[in-house]
Amino acid sequence: MNAKDPIKHNLDLAEMIMNSYVGDLTDADILAIPVPGMNHIAWQLGHLISSERSFIEGIKPGSCPELPAGFDGVHSTKAETKGTEPGQFYSKDDYLKFYAAQRAVTKAVIDALADADLDKPGPENMAQIAPTVGAVLNLIGQHYLMHAGQFVPVRRAAGKPVTI
Repeated sequence: MNAKDPIKHNLDLAEMIMNSYVGDLTDADILAIPVPGMNHIAWQLGHLISSERSFIEGIKPGSCPELPAGFDGVHSTKAETKGTEPGQFYSKDDYLKFYAAQRAVTKAVIDALADADLDKPGPENMAQIAPTVGAVLNLIGQHYLMHAGQFVPVRRAAGKPVTI
């Protein structure tokens, strides 16, 4: 095992959990807000994709696929329209396509790094929570897992089966 293997495992585990939670959801399900104050899954997926893109761009600028115009703003934690403007959001299939394109780049960036690169300083704006490149990469999978727990109330409200 090398230093990158646990990071890749973390990403793969988070992906498996996310896919098991959203796999059978409809476009209407991902816009549902079963608990007041909760962000719908569409916003959360966009936020996760946008964040992952930002993290990787901070490590290897210019490496990531473009997202549609306005995507980052709508899915920002500062966005005032989280859940209030359904027309600003995308279909589940679109989110999964954006995710797959970004995740492929994320994995390619990881594969291109030497183990020693993981100890290099991460992006300055993330230094407080992820001071190194390795910490930033590890945070990506953890970020998905932080949000995955919020997907379960949508599943329960929609009468979906337990998946894991």
